[in-house]
Order: sequence, then structure tokens, then C-alpha cells
Amino acid sequence: MKILVAVKRVVDYNVKIRVKADQTGVDTANVKMSMNPFDEIAVEEAIRIMEAGKAKEIVVVSLGVAQCQETIRYALALGADRGILVQTDDELQPLAVAKLLKFVVERENPDLVILGKQAIDDDSNQTGQMLSALLGWSQATFASKVELGDGEATVTREIDGGLETIRVSLPTVISVDLRLNEPRYAKLPNIMKAKKKPLEVISAADTGVDFAPRLTTLKVTEPPQREAGIRVGNVAQLLDKLRNEAKVI
Repeated sequence: MKILVAVKRVVDYNVKIRVKADQTGVDTANVKMSMNPFDEIAVEEAIRIMEAGKAKEIVVVSLGVAQCQETIRYALALGADRGILVQTDDELQPLAVAKLLKFVVERENPDLVILGKQAIDDDSNQTGQMLSALLGWSQATFASKVELGDGEATVTREIDGGLETIRVSLPTVISVDLRLNEPRYAKLPNIMKAKKKPLEVISAADTGVDFAPRLTTLKVTEPPQREAGIRVGNVAQLLDKLRNEAKVI
């Protein structure tokens, strides 16, 4: 079995986001970038599947600027076998990402595609579903447990009411949730070895895919600052403020 894992380079989750002065987007200048946390879980799951003897190769793919090679190299250090970068400086929205991933999938012919359920920068939660539709493959979203069988996968997925277990046929697209696993850390020797693992760079313009943006960002603003709370002397004052000021009762 070959597994394809899609990873995205995003602003590190520990960094405080700053909006550009002209409100056109988020300021990424001199900001620490890292792999999307949900995608780290996807990489970890692929490695565990291979360690269990159910896969022979893990291919990691990323889309975007040249610096995405760093993200791919980190996945290679974790245990992936080789990487592919579809390089472009243009903005890539979820549908464009799904189309470009479809190009890579048809080129690589994997049995399983794993990716994070969403990226922490845009929170779109669309790419996995769109990729499944474009490929005509089965899909399992929000996976918190994955068990592979003969030509099928049993996936426990998180839903509003609790957990749902479904069985899907391979090949399939699986998007993973937080509780699937705990990603490992890359060891220094593996980081050094990852530098020698194959990483192919493909120009997005050479794929023949139309990845022009369909959406336009009008404005990005900071959320309003939370107002300071007040202290009341007794329950009667609290009820009065809730009733007459907050108007919640």
C-alpha cells in the first residue's frame, strides 16, 4: 500500500497573529512557520500504519511557496519516504488545493490519502471533501480511529452527537481529527537523514490545473477586545445587571 499525506505550511500555533496595517491579510513577515497541527497527526498516522506492516511507502505532498520544502523535510524526518512540492507563489484556496492534489494522486496512484481535517490559518475544512468528490473516491472525515482491512478501512469519526463508525472501501480520502494520535518529535539523526531523502519540485503552472482564486478577501480585522468585567456586591445587583444591562434574563 502507498499512502499520500498532504501537509500545509502555516503560521506556528504559538505565534500571536498580527493583521497587516492595510487589513489585506495576516502579517507573515519574520514569523515562525510550521506544519499544520492536524497534518502532523496525519503524518503520524501514516507512519504508524507503515510500522504495522500495512504500507510500504509514504509520500508527503505540499503546495505553495519554495519554503514549503522545510515542512516536507520535517515530515521526512518523522518517517516519510519522499516528498513532492507543487510550487507556486499564488494564493491557493481549498478548491485549487483539491485540484492540484488530484493531479498528484493520479500521478502517484496511492491507495490512501490522509490529511488534516482543516488548516489552522483559514479553518476551511473543505479540501478533503472536495478531493474525494473530484477523484470519485470514498471519504471519511474527522477520523479519531482508523483500522485498515482487506480493501477497506473502518473509521471512527467525531460528530456532534458523539462518535460514528463507518466502513469505506479503498482507495479513500481520510481527514483526521485531534484525538486520532499524539504526533512524535523528529530526532536529530532523522532530521539529518531527511536532507538526503528525495524531494521533487513541480511547478503548479505545469500541471494544467486552473487554480485561480474564486473568492476575494475584502478585509481582515482584529477581533474586538474583550471589555473588562465588573464586581457586584450581592446577588440582587447581579440579577439587576443581567436583566437591565446585559438583557439576558
